[in-house]
Amino acid sequence: MKIMITGAAGFIGAALTKYCSEAGCPVLGFDIREPSSDWTGNAFELCDVRNATRLTELISRFRPDRIFHLAAQSYPTVSLLQPRETVDVNVGGTVNLYECLRAENLSPVVVTACSSAEYGPVAGVDLPVRETHPLRPLHPYGVSKVGQDLLVAQYYINYAIPSIRIRIFNTTGPGKIGDVCSDLTMRAAEIELGMRPPFLEVGNLTSRRALIDVRDMVRALWLAPERCEPGEVYNVGGTQIYSVQELIEIIRNRVSTDFQVEQDPELMRACDEPVIAGDVSKFQMCSGWAAEIELFHTVEDMLDWWKRQFRSGSAPVTRQSGAEARCA
Repeated sequence: MKIMITGAAGFIGAALTKYCSEAGCPVLGFDIREPSSDWTGNAFELCDVRNATRLTELISRFRPDRIFHLAAQSYPTVSLLQPRETVDVNVGGTVNLYECLRAENLSPVVVTACSSAEYGPVAGVDLPVRETHPLRPLHPYGVSKVGQDLLVAQYYINYAIPSIRIRIFNTTGPGKIGDVCSDLTMRAAEIELGMRPPFLEVGNLTSRRALIDVRDMVRALWLAPERCEPGEVYNVGGTQIYSVQELIEIIRNRVSTDFQVEQDPELMRACDEPVIAGDVSKFQMCSGWAAEIELFHTVEDMLDWWKRQFRSGSAPVTRQSGAEARCA
């Protein structure tokens, strides 16, 4: 079974590539940048999903049985600064993918990474949010993912291309850059290694998220084309909700150096959903999947990852999220 992964150099894409490869499947990954992880045994090509000619060439040559469509501009704060680029990549890139499949007369199963950002703010009585809830996104990123979501649905309805939409909720883990878990574990690791004073800068302490480890997310994506219904949409995410304050206490209990917490106004974000949590029962019923990795274990692995990067001098340059950005 041949698998194509768009956005393969990204956080989830790289983890999914490794999982598919270990399952014995030939993988063709592509992205706009070279992967940072070891790509031995898999094919990788540079390709922007906005480039329909290049995309058609790769699809025609590889002829995949499954496609995991993960390519996206995925930062809400960036989307506020670059709304046109965000829509071009997320919406236009999705149109290009499906039009290339139509041009080549191919119908692989396409699993598209949609987003919890499509829902926008959700009242407490409606949490955890179900797939049938109205979509009221707060920023261009969320709007672009609504457009992508609905486009994928219509390509299934109109052209019978088997498509499954996964609305991904806050996903984190070792190697993640630019989300609240990554930012806080990075700073805590720096404090523990004596690289910064014992003050942990934070944004909004009351924001609450149902967090899921990337390794659990990858298992869910793998199961989706085998067990889910084409044309359907599914929430996938964690089932336990944590505030930023609770996350900080988990981190505090796993480092050897204590620290004080300081709120930084520059890390606050106006368009921030107070609570993000999804009802994943629909996906669980069709797939038999359940998240297995608890947050304390994820945090331990993230702290260890950051400390290895700092000690080896290979720590990545982090994106300034300006708000403890989304984990998904």
